[in-house]
Amino acid sequence: MSVEKKYHFIAFCGSLRKGSYNEMALKAMQLLAPSHITIEQVFYDHIPMYNADVHTELLEQVVPLVQKIEASDGVIFISPEYNYSIPGGLKNVIDVLSRHPDKPFNEKAVAILGASQGNIGTARMQYHLRQVMVFLNAHVVNKPEIMIANAQHKFDETGNLTDEFIRKQLPLMLESLAALSDRFPPAGK
Repeated sequence: MSVEKKYHFIAFCGSLRKGSYNEMALKAMQLLAPSHITIEQVFYDHIPMYNADVHTELLEQVVPLVQKIEASDGVIFISPEYNYSIPGGLKNVIDVLSRHPDKPFNEKAVAILGASQGNIGTARMQYHLRQVMVFLNAHVVNKPEIMIANAQHKFDETGNLTDEFIRKQLPLMLESLAALSDRFPPAGK
């Protein structure tokens, strides 16, 4: 009898607002994850804006995040779209992390998804974030693409995901991320 490989992913929620649709989507992904996959949300609202003048102090503040990224099998970004792009807080933490000498996103498997109240469900944000990940030499899951449009109609009043199609897609994305992470395993695994 073979033992099923375990995967541990970390997740960044692009919305800092409590009770956001993206927070709800992250919770749904955690609940619907196959039994061999765990997802840990990481928080970054304590990271100051990137400033090259205080570069060294900033890098010290992200060491715990760098360590979590490096130890994980992959990274998940679940984010809304602000002004057709990546929310400032999420972009800032990616920028600060990218300056760390360990280059935590290099060769890392990444999944991107998002929820919004609009009709195109974070498509532009996802495209921009994919471009950033290309520069950082990360490897992004291509399929399935999950863009939760009209999110206000996809979750119930208690925050549970009610859209059956998306509920089926979330575990598929996690399996795709696991398969991609096998091609680019973290150091020491």
